[in-house]
Amino acid sequence: MKRVEFDGITLQVPASVYAPREDSFLLAEAVKKFAKGKFLEVGTGSGLSAIVAARKKQVESVAAVDSSASALKAAEKNAAANGVSEKIVLRKSDLFSAVKEKFDCIAFNPPYLPSESTDKTRVPLKRAWEGGASGRVVLDRFLREFVTHLKPTGILLLLNSSVSSSEGGDGNEETRAALEKLGFKVRVVGKQDFFFEHLVVFKAVKQND
Repeated sequence: MKRVEFDGITLQVPASVYAPREDSFLLAEAVKKFAKGKFLEVGTGSGLSAIVAARKKQVESVAAVDSSASALKAAEKNAAANGVSEKIVLRKSDLFSAVKEKFDCIAFNPPYLPSESTDKTRVPLKRAWEGGASGRVVLDRFLREFVTHLKPTGILLLLNSSVSSSEGGDGNEETRAALEKLGFKVRVVGKQDFFFEHLVVFKAVKQND
């Protein structure tokens, strides 16, 4: 069991669940600033951004989904330990498969690293960070589906990496272009640079808002 702390939140993360790190904290900071109304975290993992959102007065309710039963169990325990379990509803869902309603804010930290054949990590845990050969398999599915679940005045908060590219270019520019093609105004509200990649958090809203 790994102990993770962020902004007064303490998480207990079992070995079978992705432990929050730089990318998770970057998204959580954006959630802290911009989450509102009915909030959805896709791929909640141990529940960090869901808990951050639940602590905000501007957030009415929180739905947190994940395809991993172990992650949902960890998120449930962490929500209770941090005193916000009454505000969070947890669901087992492959992206939006168990989601029917619309939200004021959707946050997602997708598995964005290109798959490596030499990575011997057990498969269930690898799904938390591996996004296929391009790093975009789950991300592109999400981009095709999220609009249906976002209210017209809603906000998307999306963690993205420069290495998530279908053509070997800049994955951040590829995702920005995809969102703009969908009619969204996009700006970077968080970023962190590493020697091999550039992480950003995009805030996307409809152009007419």
